[in-house]
Amino acid sequence: MGKLVLGCIADDFTGATDLANNLVRAGMRVVQAIGVPATPLDADVDAVVVALKSRTIAPAEAIAQSLDALRWLQAQGAQQIYFKYCSTFDSTAQGNIGPVTEALMEALQCDFTIATPAFPDNKRTVFKGYLFAGDVLLNESGMQNHPLTPMTDANLVRVLQAQCTRKVGLIDHAVVARGDAAITERIAQLRSEGISIAIVDAVSNDDLLRLGPALAKMPLVTAGSGVAIGLPANFGLAPSSQASALPAAGGLRAVVSGSCSLATNRQVLDFIQRGGAALAVDPLRIAAGVDVAAEALAWAAPLVGKQPVLVYSTAEAGAVKSVQGKLGVEEAGAMVERTIAAIARGLVDKGVRQLVVAGGETSGACVQALGIAQMQIGPQIDPGVPWCHARAEAAGPVDGAGVHIALKSGNFGGDDFFTKAFTVLA
Repeated sequence: MGKLVLGCIADDFTGATDLANNLVRAGMRVVQAIGVPATPLDADVDAVVVALKSRTIAPAEAIAQSLDALRWLQAQGAQQIYFKYCSTFDSTAQGNIGPVTEALMEALQCDFTIATPAFPDNKRTVFKGYLFAGDVLLNESGMQNHPLTPMTDANLVRVLQAQCTRKVGLIDHAVVARGDAAITERIAQLRSEGISIAIVDAVSNDDLLRLGPALAKMPLVTAGSGVAIGLPANFGLAPSSQASALPAAGGLRAVVSGSCSLATNRQVLDFIQRGGAALAVDPLRIAAGVDVAAEALAWAAPLVGKQPVLVYSTAEAGAVKSVQGKLGVEEAGAMVERTIAAIARGLVDKGVRQLVVAGGETSGACVQALGIAQMQIGPQIDPGVPWCHARAEAAGPVDGAGVHIALKSGNFGGDDFFTKAFTVLA
């Protein structure tokens, strides 16, 4: 078995596959574990991504889960640790990005690390410490209306400092543009000033590749998934098609979506406009005690053998707030997640073996409902979203062929994502 070089901790399931996708594209063989494994690693891989569902839980619990993941990765021999969070940096004033970062730093006896959610391939860039989504500041992108973690400030130094006891600084684009030697020099300067965490500007993949060598000896890296493209070269690895090879796909096809992002709204509309079979889930009917999952599965039964089907709870921001006002933010979200997850499991029971899941929290609920403990990472569909394959022995209701599954962050993917996904796998 090869030596594990990179151990990753992701704060949600779609973020984990996003990170794993970039590592695979850069030449690493990657396995994603759903939660902290109870047994030692038994795969010959270069990196393991431990996917947690810790983004929106209490900071103390997020810290505890992350430290459990760290201990397991250290026991497997990981040489460097990567804490992965969302490219929209979505969190609350209390955390969890800052508290988890500081807890990992303390556990690793690490006095300095970087933080950047930059992912230019998905139009997430950082300039002068401000996070942009496309051409606008994060707080003008729609993320200000996120149902769980509304982002109303694009200044990452300010956002992260509010969550941290350690001082937060900036490595700006003028430094990054001069390359890894200049970045290393700036890190030394920040350390001398008592700064422990630095937001790093990046507006292109070239910036991330310049940053990579400067991180080679850093025990802990914290970032979105973009930084991952510059790390495998530090371990002597180069891109290879073998890194993303998966078993051949078969079986029925379906999409379930619990995301309310603008991107997912467009993807649902595109699927419907192309003539796709789609069914909307009404949260108020779930709250009224209607077995919406059973209804959805009865609707899908005669259709799924003929074409891909889509079951979605996606809605615009105003509709989401109306439902939250009646049910409460946490209960409305959890209730929909449970229903979508039950539908996903029911679809797999009916023979679906190619499943697309949209939404970070939804993906976590679906993976857990399917009993998936480990996934092999395969080819990219769109930036940040790969197809994965759950090994048969790790997936509860799945037969010997296993299941191909794509976990899509709400904000990721082109308008035609739901259609394109199955084309890529074919």
